[in-house]
Amino acid sequence: MFIDTHCHLEDENFSEDRAEVLERAKSAGVEKIINFGSTFQSSVAVSELAKNFSELYAGVGIHPEEIDDFDEKTCARLAALAAEKKIVAVGEIGLDYHWEKDSERRLIQQKIFIEQLDLARQMKLPVCVHDREAHGDTLKILQAEGKNLRGVLHCYSGSLETAREVWKLGWFIGVDGPLTFKNSAKLPEVVKAAPRDMILIETDAPYLAPVPYRGKRNEPAYVVEVAKKLAELRGETLEEVAAYTTANAKNLYEIF
Repeated sequence: MFIDTHCHLEDENFSEDRAEVLERAKSAGVEKIINFGSTFQSSVAVSELAKNFSELYAGVGIHPEEIDDFDEKTCARLAALAAEKKIVAVGEIGLDYHWEKDSERRLIQQKIFIEQLDLARQMKLPVCVHDREAHGDTLKILQAEGKNLRGVLHCYSGSLETAREVWKLGWFIGVDGPLTFKNSAKLPEVVKAAPRDMILIETDAPYLAPVPYRGKRNEPAYVVEVAKKLAELRGETLEEVAAYTTANAKNLYEIF
C-alpha cells in the first residue's frame, strides 16, 4: 500500500471526476492521500474534502506565491481550521523565488513563512514546506525558527549537501514526478543517499505527472510510478519502498 503525501484534489482540474480519481488511486494501492491548501479558500476546501472522503487528510496554509491572501487575521483563521480532526499539517508554506524577484516581497514571504511555522508549533502539527529556488534562505529559517518542529521539504529540488542539513534537523524530503524525468539533475543522487526513514513519496497532483504520464494531468494513482523509480535507483523492491514510505508518512502525520 502507498500514501500520496502531497496533492491538490480541491483543484478545479478534478471538479468533473474527483470520485473516479479516488477510485483509481484505491485500485493502484494508494490507501491514503494528503491534500494541501495554498490559500485560505483552498485550505477550507481541502478540509471539507477530508470530511467527505475517508481516505483523505489535509494540510492548511498560505503558499508563498499567495502572500496577498495573508493578513493579521489569517493565522487565527488557519488555527481554527487546523483544530479539526483530519487536519494533519500546516502547509503548503515556504519560499518561492522563481517568480518573485523583488527583494521586499521576498522578505514578506520570509515573515509569513516564520509566522506559519509558529502556528504549527502552537498547534503541535508538522509542516509541509515549499522551497523553490530559495534553498539557502529556507534552510536558514528552518535552522533558526524550526526548532521543536517536524516536517518535509516537499518536491525536493535542492542539493545533496542541503538535504544532509535537512536530515540533521530530523526533517523529511518529499519526492515527486521529477524523479522520473531524464533531466532530474541532482535528485537521483539525493534519493540514493537518503536514509530510509527520511523520505516520502508524493504526486503534487494535478502538477508534475511522472513518466509515462508526463504532460498529462497528474493524479494520486501515479505515486506508484514515483515509488518504482525510487526502488530502481536505490536497488530496493517496490514492496520495500511502499513499506517504509508508508511508515514514514504515518509517523510524520500521525495517520493510522
